[in-house]
Amino acid sequence: MNFPSTCSNHCPVCGQKMELQVGFYYGTGYVSYALSVALFVFNLVWYWAIFGLSYKDNSIFYYLITSVAVVIVLQPLIMRYSRVLYIYLFVKYGSHSIKSTADAKTHELVPRNIMAERTEV
Repeated sequence: MNFPSTCSNHCPVCGQKMELQVGFYYGTGYVSYALSVALFVFNLVWYWAIFGLSYKDNSIFYYLITSVAVVIVLQPLIMRYSRVLYIYLFVKYGSHSIKSTADAKTHELVPRNIMAERTEV
């Protein structure tokens, strides 16, 4: 795995261009935020079930410290998954798109770029 913020220009499997337009991945900040909040909620559920939460014994602060540490450690993965989820919103992988007759024999699927189709109209 390369540095978390770097991304290859094209998919090594299908050749899909990864950055559809300049600044395409600015929206991944929102996806990353949603994944981080989901991780905080998940940590809240298991921490509450195992240890319980209370202001009296400062366990809520232990929960916050634990959750922040987990999110910081998992931030490279969160960044990667947010990019993947964000591109899945805009690139549809169709089962009926085949490059050529040579690829039709191997049943290799080609992704359809929805953003490009919208700009062609």
